[in-house]
Amino acid sequence: MTVSDTAISDPMILLQGVHLELAGPAGSVKILRGIDLAVGAGETVSVVGPSGSGKTTMLMVIAGLERPTAGEIRVKGVDLGTLDEDGLALFRRRNMGIVFQNFHLVPTMTAIENVAIPSEFAGHEDAFDRARDNLVAVGLGHRLDHYPAQLSGGEQQRVALARAFVGSPRVLLADEPTGNLDHATGEAIINLLFSMAGKNGTTLLLITHDSAIGTRCAREIRIADGWASNGPSAAMPAR
Repeated sequence: MTVSDTAISDPMILLQGVHLELAGPAGSVKILRGIDLAVGAGETVSVVGPSGSGKTTMLMVIAGLERPTAGEIRVKGVDLGTLDEDGLALFRRRNMGIVFQNFHLVPTMTAIENVAIPSEFAGHEDAFDRARDNLVAVGLGHRLDHYPAQLSGGEQQRVALARAFVGSPRVLLADEPTGNLDHATGEAIINLLFSMAGKNGTTLLLITHDSAIGTRCAREIRIADGWASNGPSAAMPAR
């Protein structure tokens, strides 16, 4: 099913006929059922749907963290199906930032060490300078040497945002970034997320179950049972 009818000549993210079927105790389970999606460079798109609808799985295949059963996924023009695991890891490092609901910080590393990781892996000698600048940008210049356990949930998610943006990614994938936060803290995080994406010209794909957050994106896509369609705020109606 086509979920983006808007003509995008050179999409940053392109999914064509993407299926994902996994083996389960009772037999195979169809997670994604023929997703077509085109997201333009710098576009903000939300994917809204109930738990178990396939939102996170779609993000995982776009990130190259899950291989589809069928179909093609291109990011920045690169067919992810042609890359091996090392190639996918390198591509993510150079082009993507990912923010998860559960922060995914290394508990034995300080805030600045967590944020410096991608830059260190990329071989940048100024990894800690970049990390410091990004932590200052998210309002945590005073928490550089604190460990995740010493930070509130909102502060941990700010560290995760700083880490995601430290490499100036072309694409940011955010999976329920406010799911573990109270309303006020979550709103602050979303405001920061959109601000940073806007300043960097980053293409944003935001997974959420909260339609109020979803409508803040330029386009909203609704997904249920592995099928997707344009939502009411989409640029074009679903076919």
